[in-house]
Amino acid sequence: MTITKNVMWHKAVVTKEDRNQLNQHRSAVIWFTGLSGSGKSTLANAVDLKLFQNKVRSYVLDGDNIRHGLNRGLGFSERDRKENIRRIGEVAKLFVDSGIITLTAFISPFQEDRDRVRQLFRNKEFIEVYVKCALEECERRDPKGLYKKARIGEIQHFTGISSPYEAPLNPEIIIDTEHVAVDEASTKIIDYLRRNKII
Repeated sequence: MTITKNVMWHKAVVTKEDRNQLNQHRSAVIWFTGLSGSGKSTLANAVDLKLFQNKVRSYVLDGDNIRHGLNRGLGFSERDRKENIRRIGEVAKLFVDSGIITLTAFISPFQEDRDRVRQLFRNKEFIEVYVKCALEECERRDPKGLYKKARIGEIQHFTGISSPYEAPLNPEIIIDTEHVAVDEASTKIIDYLRRNKII
């Protein structure tokens, strides 16, 4: 995609640093990645609630919700998945620039795409959380019935079945949802934010 020479970036008068000072916390993106059914949305919302209770400005960008609007026209081919993550990365960057801790819950199956999004952010502004869960357990949970449909061919390009998932190489946080409860996992992420002076 090319940008025409007549489109110029306008520098904001109120900076991200100004907003962080007003909020009394730094902004960042917490990027939850993992298989469908691993618990990304559940965990992102649990962290969001704890942040809210601590008067921290935050917002969850959820994969399904985004596909109802912004990314409604995208399918699940590799090309469309890459574009889906590219757009989310740009939206998350705007949220972080606005001073908000942004939690994204997307499968985001390809390492290359996650690395590309990471490059949009400053050091320590991108926090990758690998929501680890065995495929067999995700299939057992199957909260949306997607694995069943994928197994009988009703859904094409389904991650873990007919499309690969590339686990993060060096995530900031790993949460194994087969062995760690939601409350404990969300506390672990909050503790990480505190240790790194984000909140």
